Amino acid sequence: MNSRMLRIATIAALAIFLASTLASACTTIMVGKKASVDGSVMVTHTCDGWYDNRVRIIPGETHKAGEMTPVYKEICHGTRPDKPLVEVGEIPQPEETYTYFHVGYPFMNEHQLIIGEDTWSGRDENFCDAGWMMIEQLEVFALQRAKTAREAIQVMGELAEKYGYGDGGETLTVIDKNEAWMFDICGPGPLWTPESGKPGAIWVAQRVPDDCFTVTANRSRIGEIHWDDKENFIYSSSVKDFAKEMGWWKEGEKFVFHKIYNPVPYGTPYYQQRREWRVISLLAPSLKIEEDAAEMYPLMIKPDKKISVRDLMAVKRDYLEETRFDLTQGMAAGPFGNPNRYPTPSSVRPEDKQNVDWTRAISMFRCSYSFVAQARDWLPDAIGGILWFGEDAPHSTVYMPIYAGVTSLPKSITEGKRAEFDRNSAWWAFNFVSNWADLKFSYMIKDIKEAQKAYEDEFFTYQPVVDKEAAALYKESPEKAKAYLTKYTNDSINKVVNGWWKLGWKLVGKYSDGYITYPDGKQDSVGYPTEWLKAVGFGIEESEPKK
Repeated sequence: MNSRMLRIATIAALAIFLASTLASACTTIMVGKKASVDGSVMVTHTCDGWYDNRVRIIPGETHKAGEMTPVYKEICHGTRPDKPLVEVGEIPQPEETYTYFHVGYPFMNEHQLIIGEDTWSGRDENFCDAGWMMIEQLEVFALQRAKTAREAIQVMGELAEKYGYGDGGETLTVIDKNEAWMFDICGPGPLWTPESGKPGAIWVAQRVPDDCFTVTANRSRIGEIHWDDKENFIYSSSVKDFAKEMGWWKEGEKFVFHKIYNPVPYGTPYYQQRREWRVISLLAPSLKIEEDAAEMYPLMIKPDKKISVRDLMAVKRDYLEETRFDLTQGMAAGPFGNPNRYPTPSSVRPEDKQNVDWTRAISMFRCSYSFVAQARDWLPDAIGGILWFGEDAPHSTVYMPIYAGVTSLPKSITEGKRAEFDRNSAWWAFNFVSNWADLKFSYMIKDIKEAQKAYEDEFFTYQPVVDKEAAALYKESPEKAKAYLTKYTNDSINKVVNGWWKLGWKLVGKYSDGYITYPDGKQDSVGYPTEWLKAVGFGIEESEPKK
């Protein structure tokens, strides 16, 4: 086996595969328990692209000996009619599976095991179409079969090695109520088969120190592997062998995982770095890291101050405000400071700009959903695990509480269409508001932020009360506590979703035809900002050349 042979064998499959993975672009952060304000372990995820935004509860079960479960590809695209679910085989069920929350990239189970995700694709030579396991299928099995982050990594690693990993390079950010782990995985190459006797995946996991946070944004970030440090590193038996066989590494050299398996991250220059820089600059500004200078920023970072859930929500909503990359500034933002930059095919780019693209922010319009989640060891699992879930773009969503112990969720977030407008879907409520705001962003975002703050202030004001009441009920009966949390979660989501539809129609009435219209009939004709008028040549006759 060699690099040339593998490239020839994979070129056709990869042309199709990478075309789809390039649409993926997620940002995920983890925070250790000593780096958070309340001692919780935290993880975030922005699921950027068209992925299944429906959150469904899959109950745990006990299983008979010999019982099997199907393995699927395309789980993450559940709302896309053009990407149907594909069953590739079956594997044995364990004796017991745990209740988990299913979404594009399944994210939480009943034991406070919570997972974020981001894609890095990696080298062409690693792709293995024969592998059964896609990253979201591994997440399903981890959440069904593991109680801790370490257990989840072992479950995913063993299944991927046995049945083959058929996805692009991926990072999973895995937390439980005590630890946070980064898990990087890629395939064994196109020549792998189950009969080869070789492991069907290459992977490594590194623990986040309790007093640190970390961020990853579409590139592998794990660096040198410390082989003897079993407390902080777990890895596949093939991680060295494959690199050596391919000529990417030789004995005596430092083994830096990201340099070996993801030496050229996808996307245009700074596509990944700028988001990583932004997270670090917001949470550890004293480091004064340079935004474009680093080949790889520090992986494990101590924050300047302890981090709260709301700090992470603010980071998720960031579009580089008040930096030299501020997406609300410049002609591309239009007259009303719109930070959204729609996809621009190379066919319409200027001739000398074919290899560049818009600056990429953390919050973006094509996000399917995002979350900020906490695992809290001082509470029973049903109460301690709480995931703050937001449909659509982070900057125009509301983060709604979903406790790990809930037994049902509103239809507005468990069902719904994406290929056509669906008035019954929560996702469309948030997507509608976000798209309408693009018409007059600098004005409407103020209304949106005011509504966001009102809902989230209420949630965080009452959270200690809800936790305390649920904990008291749990002592009487775990089922009573779960019923209480289910009602609270459902009431909270229904309140926000109904309120967001009302906000949408309010914005339609208030901002139309270029005016701002008030309930008493008063109208403001605000026109355009003076600087923008100057920039577009306002008042210059057609016959006069624009300066």
